[in-house]
Amino acid sequence: MEVRIGIVQTPKELEVDLGEGADRDTVLKEIDESLERGGVLWLTDRRGRRIAVPTAQVAYVEVGPPANDRRVGFGAP
Repeated sequence: MEVRIGIVQTPKELEVDLGEGADRDTVLKEIDESLERGGVLWLTDRRGRRIAVPTAQVAYVEVGPPANDRRVGFGAP
């Protein structure tokens, strides 16, 4: 699953690939709690690296579908 985070006053997005084992609902809950609480949003990518984002600098968060839900071709919705 891929998470894109927009940072205030920065033209680039931060892209984090959480891997196939990430549960979308759990990730959404953790992001929501971190943004409410303030401080730092911590994510762990599929290689085990930890990424910290100060929540005061987050402009938006985009959470993609899990990797196994991606469809390609003319039959994709």
